Amino acid sequence: MNATEPRRRWWPRSVRARAALAAASAAAVILVGIGWWVYRDVYREGTRIAENQAQEQLWALVGQLNEGVVPVRRSSVPYEVVASGRRSAVAYGGGMDDFDPGTRHVLPAPSEAREPRLLTIRPIRIPVRPDDDPGDRFDMAGGTYMVMSTDIRADELSSDKVAALGVAADAKLRVYVVVLPHTAEAITKTTDRLLLRAGLVSLVLIAAVAYFAVRIALRPVEAIRVLTASVTASDPRERVIVPATGHEITALATTINTTLQRLDNAAAQQRRFVADAAHELRSPLTTLLASLEVALAYPERTDWPAAATTAARQTRRLQALAEDLLLLARLDTRTPTAGAETVDLTALASRLTEQYPLTERPLTLTCDSTAPAHAHGNLDEYERLLRNLIDNAARHAAHRIQITIRNQDAFVILTVHDDGPGVPTEDAERIFERFVRLDDARSRDHGGTGLGLAIARDLAHRHRGTLTLTPRTLGACFQLRLPQAPTPAEK
Repeated sequence: MNATEPRRRWWPRSVRARAALAAASAAAVILVGIGWWVYRDVYREGTRIAENQAQEQLWALVGQLNEGVVPVRRSSVPYEVVASGRRSAVAYGGGMDDFDPGTRHVLPAPSEAREPRLLTIRPIRIPVRPDDDPGDRFDMAGGTYMVMSTDIRADELSSDKVAALGVAADAKLRVYVVVLPHTAEAITKTTDRLLLRAGLVSLVLIAAVAYFAVRIALRPVEAIRVLTASVTASDPRERVIVPATGHEITALATTINTTLQRLDNAAAQQRRFVADAAHELRSPLTTLLASLEVALAYPERTDWPAAATTAARQTRRLQALAEDLLLLARLDTRTPTAGAETVDLTALASRLTEQYPLTERPLTLTCDSTAPAHAHGNLDEYERLLRNLIDNAARHAAHRIQITIRNQDAFVILTVHDDGPGVPTEDAERIFERFVRLDDARSRDHGGTGLGLAIARDLAHRHRGTLTLTPRTLGACFQLRLPQAPTPAEK
């Protein structure tokens, strides 16, 4: 068990659940941000409304006092009018009567001179008195509130108005209006409750929509999984249905079908290769077994040197075939080239030209090169590649085999040309397939195993090169093209 698995048991394994959780989490972050913004905006707007309401009430009170009218106590906002030289309040209302300002005013009397009709707003703490009623509907005692105020000078009023207000002729009056936050707080609380309910419902809906949307979107994936599960290594012929929507699932289905097709082709090639290999092995084994059984059945009439020669020839053929099969198996693994070095193909071709046995038929093998040709790779594999090309040319050449090596445009071009019957154009690629022989009329002893050119092309590809059959009017010409390597002196 993975060590991190116990710490992740809370995390859902289903893609649908993960998508729903991720969508709900993202929506929660967004909704919290929106809710905070709405909360601040609503609170700010509620406070602005309360300030406007208090300011309107303030100027209404000022207007009444300038007319010598004492304001009534009924008011939507708390207010108090105090005057210098007077212990009790001139007027009060809107909840201030719970503090009994008729005996002693609650808010401070004006002491400093202030410009009349100058509106000021500042925080003032409402004092607490022993006889305060704790059941005040505003519960302002001991709290600090924003208070708007402005002054009125009594000497600017007529004596009748001053007398009606009950203040001295030289008194200064100050009108206080308390800005209550209760309205803004009530609106904000109501908005918070609505936002919370709407947010929870939205999160549930978003998670549900994400869950079912992903579930619908993954239906083709589930169908692909079911069909892919039925594919076996021995029978990879099943194909998934490609949706016609053109989205990512279509690309996935197309890729899976392409992969299954490659597996099918590889399995078919492997079956064909095994069948061909078995057929190739059966032929020399049958010949060897038949000659030995005849020799054992009639030992007195058997030419034992000839029988031994036949057995040795068939054994050598079996050995060559087994080595070719092992080499093909190693090439199919796509393992990197071991011991990569810089090989001079000109020197290699010259050495093979001198050492190649041409005892069966009178053939001329020549090498034409003007300069060293270096390529990166393994010397033994290059030798096997070139020897396979020469073997193939020797089986088909009439009189001459020509090896040509040139350095051209950062590439090494090596050609092996024979003057034999050539290869038909339609078979130019088929001859590189495994166990393919175009000379079926020939005996297998002289026609080869049909693996030489296949091995040569695989070795060329292994060294990042190409091996092709180039058109010629006479004979067959195989061209090997490899990336050129710098000479050892240039490194």
